[in-house]
Amino acid sequence: MNSFFERRYVIAGIFIAIVVVLLARLFYIQIVDPKYAIYAGKNVLRQTIIYPARGPILDRNGKVLVQNEPFYDIMVTPREVKPFDTVEFCKLLGIDKDGFNKRWVKAWKNGPTHESIFEKQLTAQTYASVSERLSEFPGFSAITRYLRNYPDSVAAQFLGYIGEVQPNVIASSGGYYHSGDFIGITGVEKSYENVLRGQRGVSNQMVDSRGRLKGKFANGLYDTAAVPGQRLTSSLDITIQKLGEKLMQNKVGSIVAIEPSTGEILAYVSSPTYNPNLMVGRERGNNSAKMYADVYNPLFVRPVQAKYPPGSSFKPLSALIALQEGIITPQTTYYCPGYFQAGNRRVKCNNGEAHGLVNLSSAVAESCNGYFSMVFQKIIEHNGIKQTEATYTDWRNNVKKFGLGSRLDLDVPGESRGNVPTPLYYDNQYRKGGWRASTILSLAIGQGELLATPLQMANLECTIANHGYYYKPHLVKAIGTKNVIKEEYKLRNYVGIDSGYFEPVINGMQAVVERGTGIRSKIPGIIMCGKTGTAQNHGGEAHSVFVAFAPRENPKIAIAVVVENSGEGAHWAAPIASFIVEQYLRGSISPRESGITVDYFANANRLPDSALYYNRFKRKVSPKDTAKQKADTMKKPIKGLKGASRQNKKDSSTRLLAVLPKRKHDK
Repeated sequence: MNSFFERRYVIAGIFIAIVVVLLARLFYIQIVDPKYAIYAGKNVLRQTIIYPARGPILDRNGKVLVQNEPFYDIMVTPREVKPFDTVEFCKLLGIDKDGFNKRWVKAWKNGPTHESIFEKQLTAQTYASVSERLSEFPGFSAITRYLRNYPDSVAAQFLGYIGEVQPNVIASSGGYYHSGDFIGITGVEKSYENVLRGQRGVSNQMVDSRGRLKGKFANGLYDTAAVPGQRLTSSLDITIQKLGEKLMQNKVGSIVAIEPSTGEILAYVSSPTYNPNLMVGRERGNNSAKMYADVYNPLFVRPVQAKYPPGSSFKPLSALIALQEGIITPQTTYYCPGYFQAGNRRVKCNNGEAHGLVNLSSAVAESCNGYFSMVFQKIIEHNGIKQTEATYTDWRNNVKKFGLGSRLDLDVPGESRGNVPTPLYYDNQYRKGGWRASTILSLAIGQGELLATPLQMANLECTIANHGYYYKPHLVKAIGTKNVIKEEYKLRNYVGIDSGYFEPVINGMQAVVERGTGIRSKIPGIIMCGKTGTAQNHGGEAHSVFVAFAPRENPKIAIAVVVENSGEGAHWAAPIASFIVEQYLRGSISPRESGITVDYFANANRLPDSALYYNRFKRKVSPKDTAKQKADTMKKPIKGLKGASRQNKKDSSTRLLAVLPKRKHDK
């Protein structure tokens, strides 16, 4: 009897233990572990993403640069598909039977109960005919998405483009992005992605065990609406942007214009450019492939990625450093016999032109190589030859304060640092202690290893216009209804030069346009202070460079123009800059005493030999492009420019590397 009761308790204990284990397991499944709730939810709920419209981008005056255009993706849930006429369906979508089969296999692999994209980016016109009959094909549906549209087809390199998100980005997005989503790839679209993309919404619908829709879940209580992306107001002025792109047709180079009092970028031209609408829609892949194969590389963002010797546009900077350190004064003179004697080397002025006795202002106006070579040598040697490296380091640090040799942190990706060579570079070239001021004299006139982006050149002009400081350049001035208030954009970046030292330099820059090398670009009634440059290019003809600001008092615009392989700055870059400046300040362009016209420069072809660009960029060139491009020149006088050729020759930017013996760093 006792053994019976003992067995009863044992059996009861076993049953109780089993019940406890089952209850604990049930509690874990329903309360602790969420994955079972997720599995259950998937059996009764279907979530549909509602994609928001991407934020528009405007110019500084509220004109639309980029907006949205709806398109439609045809979705499929394979398990819900019923037998249908595939031939008729293919006709409706404009695809063939093989295309249908590939899409169907891919959709099935994504999951028979999972909704996936069957056909992408139907236009509104195409979808209008498809939508009328879509109900005849159970399992297929449509969702609305948005692509970009560019009404004026300008500022492609500034705006950038969007594209389908890559797997590595999906993996690192924390679940935000999914296959088929769009994301900013370049330009402002990339750097302001978090602002432009908006917030996606979700629609929750109930389905039965066979995946059939049974209506809204909880009457839509848990649905969320899509929130459109915020509007961006850029600093660009679309009028001068369009003019700049027109003037740079059939040319390689860049225009950057900045408002000195704010750092806001007014024009951001990269040439050759492309129609940004080509990077939208179903032909985007083919269009981008053509651009990648283009030897002139329209996808290259020249305002911030191209690096050029600044040439004579750099000369005022060294003079300002010498003034600050007390090495020269505005009255310091140099007698120019047409050359500068650097040890056993003779550095010629342009075309060997003898400028005679010059001071700082007249040397700027006449672009005298000899004067600025003298200034540079005085700077580097003023502590003695044995201190060359230390003194050069100080000079380099002073140059970098102007924004050269480092990124200006522009609010778009891909900015280059340019280059201000380090002492270590010269140690490696000539051995430590084996180089002197005369060895690196090409830096005095913006040549040699010195490289700057067009953005950096324009920013240097802002610094001169402001008499010693600049604001960080930026391209976006407002997000939504709020002005961009980044502290870094409101700070003055001082370069360590007393404001009084800028006047003699500015006097010389005014004289450049009034009576010097840039006289043909003089604007009636506007005082423009500028500097022409001819940047040496060992791959062909020199680059035409011009930098300027205007008006002299209370400057409103600073500008840098580079036209590659086009010779002296006075011939091409300076006239183009003058048109941009006048259009911005006046809203129109007046007839010029020199006879130059917008149409002449807009229609001129200055594209260099495509073979030259093949060597520079290692890009594939089609046979029809290998012939040398026929380029217009200004060797023939323009009507109305009689007697102007003498002034043109006075652009004294360097031919230094042509007259000095070859050295290791001349590359």
